Amino acid sequence: MNRANWFQVSQEGAKALGALHHYATTGTGLEPGLIHLVFLRTSQLNGCAHCIDVHTRDLIKHGMSVDKIVLVPVWEEAAYLFSDQERAALAWTEEVTRVSETHASDAAYAAALAAFGETALVELTIVIAAMNAINRMGISFRLKPRAKA
Repeated sequence: MNRANWFQVSQEGAKALGALHHYATTGTGLEPGLIHLVFLRTSQLNGCAHCIDVHTRDLIKHGMSVDKIVLVPVWEEAAYLFSDQERAALAWTEEVTRVSETHASDAAYAAALAAFGETALVELTIVIAAMNAINRMGISFRLKPRAKA
C-alpha cells in the first residue's frame, strides 16, 4: 500500500517539524556527533529504517568508527567504547523514548542531570523528543531508507 507523502500533504506541518529538527541540530550547545548518536539510538528503539540509515551515515561523516556504530544497540555491554557523556546521553535517550514504561524516573533524571547540567539536559531532551516525532512520521508514512539493494 502506498502511503501519503506527508511532506506534500501537510507542508506547514513538515515545515514545523523541520524547524524543530533544525533547532535540535544547530540551536543547542550539544556536539553534532552526540546529537546524531542520540538520533540513531532513538531511531533504533522506534524501528525507523529511514532514520537509522540517515543517522548511521551522519555518524560516519562525523568520524565515528563503524566498530562503534554497530555496537550502539548494545552500548551498555560495550561501554568502554563510549565516553561518560555518551553513555549518559544513551541512557537518557532510552528513558525518554520509552517514557510510557519508565515515566522518566527520578534516578535516571538525576544521572542525566549530573552528566549534562540543567540547560544541556533540557536541550538533550528536545533532541530526543524531536527524533521521536520524526520517527513516528517516518514509520507511519513508510519513509524508505537511502540504502540501495
